[in-house]
Amino acid sequence: MRTLVHAPAAGLSHHPPAGHPEHAGRLEAVLRAVTAAGLTARTEFSPAGRAALERVHVPGLINQVFAASPDEGETALDADTWMSPGSLEAALTAAGAGMAGVDAVMAGEAEAVFVAARPPGHHAEPGRAMGFCLFNTVAIAAAHALSHHGLARVAVIDIDVHHGNGTQAWAEQEPACLFASIHQGWIYPGTGAAHETGRHGNIINTPMPAGTAGPAWRRAVEHSILTRLDAFEPDMVLVSAGFDAHRDDPLAGLSLDDEDYAWAGGALAAAARRHANSRLVCVLEGGYDCAALERSAKAFLSALQTA
Repeated sequence: MRTLVHAPAAGLSHHPPAGHPEHAGRLEAVLRAVTAAGLTARTEFSPAGRAALERVHVPGLINQVFAASPDEGETALDADTWMSPGSLEAALTAAGAGMAGVDAVMAGEAEAVFVAARPPGHHAEPGRAMGFCLFNTVAIAAAHALSHHGLARVAVIDIDVHHGNGTQAWAEQEPACLFASIHQGWIYPGTGAAHETGRHGNIINTPMPAGTAGPAWRRAVEHSILTRLDAFEPDMVLVSAGFDAHRDDPLAGLSLDDEDYAWAGGALAAAARRHANSRLVCVLEGGYDCAALERSAKAFLSALQTA
């Protein structure tokens, strides 16, 4: 697949308190992976405007995040979710880069776009910032594909080790979006049970037990997610590309390795080629061991290019 990388430079200006697992070194690790995969990142993007945010988030949440942006120091939105003076620009520019990724694949400039977004987004609910996330980058991109480009159906596949509760909360109200998540069961945020299917039947949750390794995880993706994706026939596939199911990651307990992320990249690219005219937009979420994140992101990007 012809692959572009969107890596907003503003993402390096988001600084939670010292010792926080979601630090700028994560993005630096991904940028090294981009170079190692033979790609060059575009770094400058227009921030998402309020109209784009309101496709996913209620005005009260948008107002809260804007009001909390500090001139100096750090501000906590909850115990895990912090803002520094550069955080608002980072979150808005991440969302802008996600929408620009949708625009790029729709214009035929690329088949796949990888958005190295920071802060992550998939825990941000329509009315609540949480779990390191201010605004939901992948949901905003999916809503942009539906509203701005007029697509009939989009799919968001979440491979982060933590359930994408924020994306699910939006997709439950948007039957044109299939949301499918594979994650470790019963860790943060405590959602994502298999019985959570949404009132439109467009939600798929596949919780996995602690210790699950690559072979079982791949089978679950194939049987629980890719078969439903094939039946849904989306016009675009978006991916919440979290790399924290890696066995070396400190925040969870699954046991994937670098090659499992290469497999995931290839499988998702093939699905996009079958049903979505090779329109694939992937958005970085978690991954908190920087060495494992760098290796996994390189494997994923390399697989996209050769798919």
